[in-house]
Amino acid sequence: MTQTATFAAGCFWGVEEAFRNLNGVLDTEVGYTGGHTENPTYEEVCRKGTGHAEAVKVTFDPDAVSYDDLLAVFWKIHDPTQVNRQGPDLGEQYRTAIFTHSDEQRDAALASRTAEANSDRHARPIATLIEPAGAWWKAEDYHQQYFAKRGGGACAVNPHL
Repeated sequence: MTQTATFAAGCFWGVEEAFRNLNGVLDTEVGYTGGHTENPTYEEVCRKGTGHAEAVKVTFDPDAVSYDDLLAVFWKIHDPTQVNRQGPDLGEQYRTAIFTHSDEQRDAALASRTAEANSDRHARPIATLIEPAGAWWKAEDYHQQYFAKRGGGACAVNPHL
């Protein structure tokens, strides 16, 4: 049986690329979540006011890759201490967030955030929000697997890619 995980960690192109080729990840999709506008467009999210984050929905086989493994990737690919930004990208759509799909995911995400906060990796407090997954709005087709389609590298905010 597959499971779904949803992460926001800045520009969704680089976040998707970080998860897309992991063993056990069956599918990725970029989109918008965590806001109040129905069926937002990229332009609306960028203009702000929708409340949405750019996010990646990851469909995975938990027998091949655990949710904890996905959380480890999430912490590695961005700066979880930045509020409403990643690198040069500024705005609430670039916030750091974990959108959970079950009580087990919520508990794992909370424990993971506590462990990250207690590590010596960050000089500032962790800003990552953890909230239940809500409505999901798939981003426009040209955003899906952006780097794979364009032969690109990585977003500047994701140096580990």
